[in-house]
Amino acid sequence: MKIKTNLTLLITILFVALTAHAKTASEIYEQVSKSTVLVLNLDDKGEPQSRGSGVIFTKGNVVTNCHVVKDAGGLKIQNGNKEYSATLQYSDWDRDVCSLSITGLGTPAVMVGSTKTLKVGAKVYAIGAPKGLELTLSDGIVSSLREVEGGHYIQTTAAISPGSSGGGLFDEDGALVGLTTFYLAEGQNLNFAVPVEWLNELAQRSTKASATATAQPITLWLNKAIELESRKDWLDLLEHCRRWTEAQPGSSVAWYGLGITYGKTSQFAQAIEAFQQAVRINPEYAEAWNDLGVTYAKTGQSAQAIEANRRALRINPEFAKAWYNLGNAYAKTSQSAQAIEAYRQALRINPEKAEAWNSLGATYDDAGQFAKAIETLQQAVRFKPEYAEAWYNLGIAYRLSGQRGKELEVYKRLKTIDSALAEDFFNKVVNP
Repeated sequence: MKIKTNLTLLITILFVALTAHAKTASEIYEQVSKSTVLVLNLDDKGEPQSRGSGVIFTKGNVVTNCHVVKDAGGLKIQNGNKEYSATLQYSDWDRDVCSLSITGLGTPAVMVGSTKTLKVGAKVYAIGAPKGLELTLSDGIVSSLREVEGGHYIQTTAAISPGSSGGGLFDEDGALVGLTTFYLAEGQNLNFAVPVEWLNELAQRSTKASATATAQPITLWLNKAIELESRKDWLDLLEHCRRWTEAQPGSSVAWYGLGITYGKTSQFAQAIEAFQQAVRINPEYAEAWNDLGVTYAKTGQSAQAIEANRRALRINPEFAKAWYNLGNAYAKTSQSAQAIEAYRQALRINPEKAEAWNSLGATYDDAGQFAKAIETLQQAVRFKPEYAEAWYNLGIAYRLSGQRGKELEVYKRLKTIDSALAEDFFNKVVNP
């Protein structure tokens, strides 16, 4: 009976695990809508002059964007059918996050999440009050995560409208991961959210700056930079980032953006200097260390590239991109064993990255491990069937392992993907 009982318990546990699922949109809405409020910005006569959204972060405390409460003669929030007077409690104008204190607000606070574990492609939900009292939910995915001090600035496909500013962005469990900030680019709808970690640091960073503060917050600099980057307008982005570093010389994110732009315009020496400045300001900036390593590698400074990528990984051991770039740096210096291990780590974290499978396969090839090279390169083309370079490397591995018929199959496949590369493959591999 004991064995039967344990078996039944095991089956039950497996059934629960297999049937567990992320919450539906309606479940998310039911969970968090009561903690989403309308923020009324009043003029000196007590009349509403603008509206925004807010989220109950702790008991009696609402968080929102600072631009929602800018130039306010008074503040009120509406939660359901009730209205409360509010006062500005903490303000971080540079990050555009403020908190309001409300007496008598008994609605429970939201569950707090983290952007540090959020992944690109993850489902998210935006909830705000773009039409006054009417709460609106939209869903989408995380389309980009940009490392900033304390967390990650979120770009999302979840639709955000004017009036949604200061509303919540929630993950699949209904945990708050950011505050939505509406930004409409020319011909593009780019939607952003500041990281929830900035709210955790609000009390420590709060300043006495008034609601008429005119300094441009980091969010506006970031939004414009991302817009220009999405358009691949590198010259305008370069000028924008230069002005950003002049306006905010202590911003590691500004220097990082400048480094990225110098890299895109092949000014690698300047890119290195910009990345170095970013990590001097913030030594825990893993993204900046990683891109510094990539730029070192492009200029043939392999030892420095390896050290920079290792610094990134000491900060974030689960940084797949840094493992991949470390593998590339090791491969360039013929350190095959170290390169293989780095690529394997990258694939442990992101097993669907075809580029990492291809690089690992090529490294196995160089190390004379042809069976492993074939197995690995087959994975590359499985995840990315039109990956011409991986097919090319697979054909080489087939030839080196003595599988002559297989290389002809690769040649036929390459002809349907990249005819020029196919001819090169034929002349160098099939019939050298």
